[in-house]
Amino acid sequence: MYSSTFIFAKKQFDEAFHRLDQEIAAIAKSIPGYLGEEAWENPQTGLFSNVYYWSSLEALQILVDHPRHLEAKAAQENWLAGYQVIISEVIKTYGDSKFGEKWPIATAT
Repeated sequence: MYSSTFIFAKKQFDEAFHRLDQEIAAIAKSIPGYLGEEAWENPQTGLFSNVYYWSSLEALQILVDHPRHLEAKAAQENWLAGYQVIISEVIKTYGDSKFGEKWPIATAT
């Protein structure tokens, strides 16, 4: 399993941003290999984080290469005050069962 973490600082979001963001989210969910996502906000730093989980790098690459994603990337300076992307291989997950099936489960490789 792989995760792609998109960390960003907001500048200003407009209708075009929200429309494109919703389209990209729908595209991601339609890709075979999409496993789920979560979002976090750090009120102390003002940073936001979206984490997407993928079964393979190939599945992630489909989103990265999608024309709507490329459009958003080209226009990011209109909406963001900075960003960083971290692509990681998830080696193992564990915990108790109190969260249920909230996060994708990976096994050790």
